[in-house]
Amino acid sequence: MSETPHKPRLAVALEYETGSREAPRVIAKGRGLLAEKIVALAEENGVVIDANPALADALSGVEVDDSIPIELFEAVAEVIGFVLRARKRAI
Repeated sequence: MSETPHKPRLAVALEYETGSREAPRVIAKGRGLLAEKIVALAEENGVVIDANPALADALSGVEVDDSIPIELFEAVAEVIGFVLRARKRAI
């Protein structure tokens, strides 16, 4: 039996202004300890977090400060919907 190696945690932070015509941008990304710090900072600041490893992996190829590629619009739109619903419930 072979063991699959443990992949370090991956975090990608996006910025999107509701109502904006601009595509969401990657504002931070990292693996391992840096990913843990990104998540901790988000939690400390009340940022809604969606655990989506497949999307994070796809977004990890986007450079920081770049807009997300059109191929990921639909998946990111689902995350934005999740975040907006979570914020509404918190109010």
